[in-house]
Amino acid sequence: MRERVHAEEGLVNRLVLKDHKAWKELYDSYSAYLTSVCRRYVRCQDTVRDVLQEAFVQMFKSISAFEYRGSGSLKAWIHRITVNECLRHLRARRGLYFPELPEELAEEEPEVSAVPEEVLLEMISSLPEGYRVVFNLYVLEGRSHGEIAALLHISEGTSASQFHRAKKILAQKIIRYQNTFTHE
Repeated sequence: MRERVHAEEGLVNRLVLKDHKAWKELYDSYSAYLTSVCRRYVRCQDTVRDVLQEAFVQMFKSISAFEYRGSGSLKAWIHRITVNECLRHLRARRGLYFPELPEELAEEEPEVSAVPEEVLLEMISSLPEGYRVVFNLYVLEGRSHGEIAALLHISEGTSASQFHRAKKILAQKIIRYQNTFTHE
């Protein structure tokens, strides 16, 4: 464990010095992970690549301000930069779209543990963009509705209602998924 921390701290030191091999090492080590982070927010594969490239540019520009705080702090920092770059892209493009939904969505909370993770992630990915972004920020990033409101330039109430609607849509998708297996 100590060796990994030492190696990570060494990588950070080399990144600060703008060592090109260190940047390639960072890219090789984290690009697949960061691509999956981008895919939570952006659907188009070409756009995912563009956003990821911009995230790495931001990392390169701001690495000197990064403060190493132990194992995992580098990953957390690059994760945060990548999410912020996704949000910047979504805001710059045209803003987020929050469609109105009928109120007759399911109220019951289905059993999520029976749904395979890759199926659940696909369900989340299929949510309308605004709902998906709020859901991801709240559930996967652990942000409060106040933080989400500030990030997305929406009200706190809008964030909470979009999260509630996203949960309802997901509940319906999960129920439909579970029903396909119980009726076979």
